[in-house]
Amino acid sequence: MTSAINWEAVRLVVFDVDGTLYDQKAMRLRMMRELAGNAIWTRSLIALRVLRAYRHLRETIGGNEIDRFEDVVLARTAAATRADDETVRAIVAEWMQVRPLAHILACRYPHVAELFAALRRQGKRIGIFSDYPAIDKLRAMELSADHIVAAGDADVGMLKPHPRGLEVLMHGAGVGPAETIMIGDRIERDGEAARRAGVLALIRSRPLDGWLSFSRYSDSVFSPLLKQ
Repeated sequence: MTSAINWEAVRLVVFDVDGTLYDQKAMRLRMMRELAGNAIWTRSLIALRVLRAYRHLRETIGGNEIDRFEDVVLARTAAATRADDETVRAIVAEWMQVRPLAHILACRYPHVAELFAALRRQGKRIGIFSDYPAIDKLRAMELSADHIVAAGDADVGMLKPHPRGLEVLMHGAGVGPAETIMIGDRIERDGEAARRAGVLALIRSRPLDGWLSFSRYSDSVFSPLLKQ
């Protein structure tokens, strides 16, 4: 589905981060190399085990829509891996939040910065709605946004597809659903959150039946923004 978007009516453009602004597969390859090196150096697989359990449990809890999810995920990860809470928190912080920052600019998708600049030229607000902390990632990608919301924020506390984070963003920007578009890479998370908030979704993916989609940030769907 590739019908045109009325960009003139859009005042807030909300982006997901992981897999939307940067190539997540490329990032995972880089991080797996680091994890392998760490396992050899420490002679331990604890980091790999914790991260695998943490990611799986986060996906499950997102589907179950558990409020104030982060403590639940960390506790269940500790139980599943038989690691203490402090170790789990330290591993997640290091490998999910800190180490990827050294690689994220190299993994940023082409033409993202140009699109951000075009949106600013036209006076549109840029929002971020991420399931993970996003401020440091944006800074490392040399991008900036007007409104940034993460699922773990105190006023959100819910993973996608719950729309609470998107609703918080719209409230902060002073706009309504008809003036907002959500750009993401997963219909079951980003697309569904947008649908439940009454917001138009644009998904970075192969063509999807019933959804607006694009493959590159230089695609024609963005032409009305980039050509000006």
